[in-house]
Amino acid sequence: MDGSLVLPLLIALIAVALAFDVINGMHDAANSIATIVSTRVLRPHYAVAWAAFFNFIAFLVFGLHVANTIGTGIVSAEIVDSRLIFAALMGAISWNLITWYYGIPSSSSHALIGGLVGGGLAKVGFSSIVWSGLAKTSAAIVLSPLTGFGLALILVLMVSWAFARSTPYGVDLIFRTGQFLSASLYSLGHGGNDAQKTMGIIAVLLYSQGYLGSEFYVPFWVVIACQAGMGLGTLMGGWRIVKTMGSQITRLTPVQGFCAETGGAITLFMATGLGIPVSTTHTITGAIIGVGAAKRVSGVRWSVANGIVMAWIITIPCTAAISALCFWATRLFG
Repeated sequence: MDGSLVLPLLIALIAVALAFDVINGMHDAANSIATIVSTRVLRPHYAVAWAAFFNFIAFLVFGLHVANTIGTGIVSAEIVDSRLIFAALMGAISWNLITWYYGIPSSSSHALIGGLVGGGLAKVGFSSIVWSGLAKTSAAIVLSPLTGFGLALILVLMVSWAFARSTPYGVDLIFRTGQFLSASLYSLGHGGNDAQKTMGIIAVLLYSQGYLGSEFYVPFWVVIACQAGMGLGTLMGGWRIVKTMGSQITRLTPVQGFCAETGGAITLFMATGLGIPVSTTHTITGAIIGVGAAKRVSGVRWSVANGIVMAWIITIPCTAAISALCFWATRLFG
């Protein structure tokens, strides 16, 4: 699989990358719709259609900074070849399917990053890693849920103060409507950040095969294909994870759902603008915990939250290990 690829094999690898994009959308559909479903503002199937639409149109709003980070900022673009891309995708897809089956809201983003790191280490060693890009992404593992937590907590307190004299029914009615806006913004941020990761993978594969010339960029057809794949995956839904995200961490009201989605959306918008590939799962989980803790600390099921955090910690090492094994297997049998 080294060197130049015949066209059918190149197309097959791009198809695998798009399959990851669809699985990513399916796995992370819960991030976009868990709150609006759990507060019963929208039925699940209407909610996924709503989220899929905003996932798809995200390319109209954001640049391609995250795609450039994934394409050239995790492992050196010069060492990328078909084996490495295949191994990275297999590691990420395997981990996504395992965590989806058990209903664990792990990070598709960090699964892909772990796959790239594992493939790069298996091929070249530590010199393959772009440490500045990996450090920025690793910092976001901690900062994105904390930011989502803090923003959601602040929003809940602000809303509680602003509507202190309103009736519970009136507040509920306002924020049931408001959740349409907040869920739209979160889905937009999700599509803007997550779909770009697959764009970066496909673009660096094309670059490694000489299809982009001497300068790395993301072709428009890759943008459209990845946004469509993300939207399709969201339509397929991720019901196991919706249950965990929407009800097992804390019980949500429309006000809390609005604050969680808005806090998460602001975090994603900032990260996408800065070109940082953050985890939408981490972000919305932090925001949901934030609104639960604003009510009372005991309002959060910390045992569930602890299990989710543990999944975050082991995602990159596990996907890196799977990716490295896949890379070595391609050398043995390829």
